[in-house]
Amino acid sequence: MERATPSNFSSRWSLQGQVALVTGASKGIGAAIAAELLALGATVLAVARQADTLEAQVAEWQQQGFDAHAFAADLSQPTERQALLAEAAGRWPQLHILVNNVGTNIRKPTTEYTSEEYRHLLATNLDSAWELSRAAYPLLQAAGQSSIVNISSVAGLVHVRTGSIYGMTKAALVQLTRNLAAEWASAGIRVNCVAPWYIKTPLASTVLQNETYLKQVVDRTPLGRVGEPEEVASAVAFLCLPAAAYITGQTISVDGGFSVNGF
Repeated sequence: MERATPSNFSSRWSLQGQVALVTGASKGIGAAIAAELLALGATVLAVARQADTLEAQVAEWQQQGFDAHAFAADLSQPTERQALLAEAAGRWPQLHILVNNVGTNIRKPTTEYTSEEYRHLLATNLDSAWELSRAAYPLLQAAGQSSIVNISSVAGLVHVRTGSIYGMTKAALVQLTRNLAAEWASAGIRVNCVAPWYIKTPLASTVLQNETYLKQVVDRTPLGRVGEPEEVASAVAFLCLPAAAYITGQTISVDGGFSVNGF
């Protein structure tokens, strides 16, 4: 690692020339992450299930002069994960950044989940990250120095009333991060995790519309508010930068201090 000096400051805090793949990138946290990486100079392949929403977002980035590309895929499906990696490999000989952000939730008591709901949540939240990381390994290794960031949740660290399956998948991402960080370090691949609390996203809006629940959330958050997608994106981007080259295997909570209090 090159010693930090005023002369190399800009290169340490830039993603110029790097290629990033961001899942769940059409809205919310994923769109904010893609925008942050683009602003730092990266080329971004944005992936989401809803083609119209994704293509509209990517077109907006392109109009702003950014090197953004869209690929519509339901990453809970093995064939569509394979198609995504084939697309990435066909466009670029290497991949510098993989952000496993796609995820969903079904909020209900544990005894009320169906087998289909269980399989869908695992396939979307966990299988997608597991399989994409493995499939992207050759492209990440080819970059020489690369980074995976898994988007977990404080629901994977403490109980937050969001459903046991969601919490299971997010906890598994934390452990997957630890294992891959140790296993893949020799290949030049760093692996870290970001665990948000409630963020102003479409997924969270369904429960935050309840004013009583929103007050409980804010009351248990030391900073006294719900987070913004850009605040998660900045943490993700930092972990991908050359400036963070000695950070791997870590989980950073972006939660306004919530995980210190618990629910």
